[in-house]
Amino acid sequence: MGQYDESHQQAFNILTSSKLAEAFDLEKEDPALRDRYGRGRAKQIDDASPMHMDQFVLARRLVEAGARCVTLGFGGWDYHDNAMRRARREFPKLDQGVSGLVQDLHDRGLDQDVTVVVWGEFGRTPKINKIGGRDHWPAVSCALLAGGGMRTGQVIGETDGHAAEVKSRPVHFQEVFATLYHNMGISADRLVLNDLSGRPQHLIGNHKPIREII
Repeated sequence: MGQYDESHQQAFNILTSSKLAEAFDLEKEDPALRDRYGRGRAKQIDDASPMHMDQFVLARRLVEAGARCVTLGFGGWDYHDNAMRRARREFPKLDQGVSGLVQDLHDRGLDQDVTVVVWGEFGRTPKINKIGGRDHWPAVSCALLAGGGMRTGQVIGETDGHAAEVKSRPVHFQEVFATLYHNMGISADRLVLNDLSGRPQHLIGNHKPIREII
């Protein structure tokens, strides 16, 4: 273990901790609270990978066990066809899981310490295609941020009436990353890491945290 750096040691400590095993035992969770989060799996219309509702409450339990970063995979949004029919089934589940997580973090006094970010890697076309879906659209996307002691309850940035192009206050992906690093106490604007070739790389370039919310 002495050969590993502090981050590796912290990860191993979490993986070998009895707290981690207890965090995965959802039967110890209040049944009423699990109902508020949403239970089990909601199968997607296209029968792709199942969406696990239990992972939302599990994320909170992992944070309490010592995990610094938890990633949830809530996929199935590649709506190239039948977008509205599929969205009506999946959006309520996402809403229930995210709202349950955010409310639970507030109720436990963790909202100042835990940042929640919900987003994908790109937006969708502003016009419906001929088979009732939306294709990939890199010009405009969106993200939802909560907790982290941030000044939430704001809409930052504006598009035109069709959500096709940015109209004012564009927010770069790196600004979101800079905000997350800031909330974790990492000075990403000054931190330089060497890549596999030994070349120094800046994490976020010249981008700063989102000024409106920190």
